[in-house]
Amino acid sequence: MAQIRKVICVVGMPGAGKSIVSKALAEALNTQVISMGDVVRYEASRRGIGKDLISMMKFAEELRRMYGKDAVAKLTVLYIRKLNIGKEVLIIDGVRSLSEVEVFRRNFNDVAIVAIHSSPKTRFRRLKERGRPDDPKTWDEFRLRDEKELKFGIGNVIALADYMVVNEDKEISELIREVKDIAHRLVGNNDRN
Repeated sequence: MAQIRKVICVVGMPGAGKSIVSKALAEALNTQVISMGDVVRYEASRRGIGKDLISMMKFAEELRRMYGKDAVAKLTVLYIRKLNIGKEVLIIDGVRSLSEVEVFRRNFNDVAIVAIHSSPKTRFRRLKERGRPDDPKTWDEFRLRDEKELKFGIGNVIALADYMVVNEDKEISELIREVKDIAHRLVGNNDRN
């Protein structure tokens, strides 16, 4: 069984395109994606909490309030260990704070951050089209969610990212080419801790 030697954390505001970027990174590096949002949704489901936007936001806040700013990252590390993943590189989709990044740095040899950015207008349109139960339905819900994400510290992680991908007015094929280029540079660069 291979030991995970590099973790690539993908960060971005809701609707920026984290899932597409994460999937492209995973395909380029022949690995898998662990979604921190899926870990939260799994834990919420396990505890009988609803999947709507307000319930999920309250649950994420409650986790952080009870167990610290890095609670979701700690749950994610436990989840990864349970899976016993046989890959050397792993993609983690949805990092929201520097505290979470530090959890991954303490648990894995090498951590890099890839940020994805899109304008609020574009992100809101994408989220409405996606239509997941925890996606905002109105502009006010969208702004409320953005404010909560920013309070978690997501802006700090974006500001300190190793790579920034702008996902605005691009064909998906162009975005994927850009991300795959970043993936190959990340794997060739083992000098970060």
